Amino acid sequence: MEAPASIRDSVQSDLAAIEALYPEAFPDEDLVPIVRDLLHAAQDVVSLVATIGPQIAGHVIFSRCSVSGQEMSAALLAPLAVISAWQRRGIGTAIVHAGLQRMEESGVDVVCVLGDPDYYGRLGFTTESSIEPPYSLPSEWSTAWQSIRTGDSAMPTSGKLLVPPQWMNPSLWAP
Repeated sequence: MEAPASIRDSVQSDLAAIEALYPEAFPDEDLVPIVRDLLHAAQDVVSLVATIGPQIAGHVIFSRCSVSGQEMSAALLAPLAVISAWQRRGIGTAIVHAGLQRMEESGVDVVCVLGDPDYYGRLGFTTESSIEPPYSLPSEWSTAWQSIRTGDSAMPTSGKLLVPPQWMNPSLWAP
């Protein structure tokens, strides 16, 4: 059942609610520092919130990237969070689809994500083998590196995702 969420760009006054969202959705991970860093680099990111009435129920960031040796525009979807009370009600799907539409409209050819293949597979993502992540991933995560095409350009034969400096921390890519 689709939740009655409104999707919009995040604004500065949303920061406290966004920062409170991640520990609630991911109690075992500290995502607030990367969220804060990405939001301060606003020119390279699209930050969307899903609201239910006045409450922020979900948040996603798309960071603009490129692919080494390729003439294509890429983005990294991460992080994505929905508060537990609103999970499994279509909020995550709605906010990701809104972000993918924004990426396509802005000329992004491919969006990559490191996440649960079952979840992102339902959204149209497939295992990515042509574009390498910025750091080597553990073998048990081989199907977690995924992508979805949003543009018309040909997929690269090979290349590495070149991410903004905020993502150049090996601990963000390790268990």
